[in-house]
Amino acid sequence: MAELIVGAKNSNLDEVLQFLDTELEKMGCSMKIQSQIDVAAEEIFVNISQYAYDHDNGLVIVQIEDEGEEIMITFKDNGTPFNPLRHDDPDIKKKAEEREIGGLGIFMVKKMMNDVKYEYKDGSNILSFKKMVK
Repeated sequence: MAELIVGAKNSNLDEVLQFLDTELEKMGCSMKIQSQIDVAAEEIFVNISQYAYDHDNGLVIVQIEDEGEEIMITFKDNGTPFNPLRHDDPDIKKKAEEREIGGLGIFMVKKMMNDVKYEYKDGSNILSFKKMVK
């Protein structure tokens, strides 16, 4: 397992994606899988950086683990407890201007990844997702 700890700021997104891409390349991931993981990781990281910490600059721990046929990516933060999986999926059949704001990003993550889980444990939000790579 590889790990990166960064400040929960949008300006650190490039560092997070570079870290993940480097590890995914080591694991022999295709560019298609890598791109899907990047989109999901960007969504999760940006949500944490914008909403987890009120006005404080907290930290985000990003972990990547090769589980053989799957890769697991985990994001941990000590911000406000929030389970994005608890909310209903947006009605994508409606026009964008008719839909309620929010939820589309996590919906995309759930559709692109094979498994997405959330737990609040020991004062931390822990969101992980898995993607089949073989």
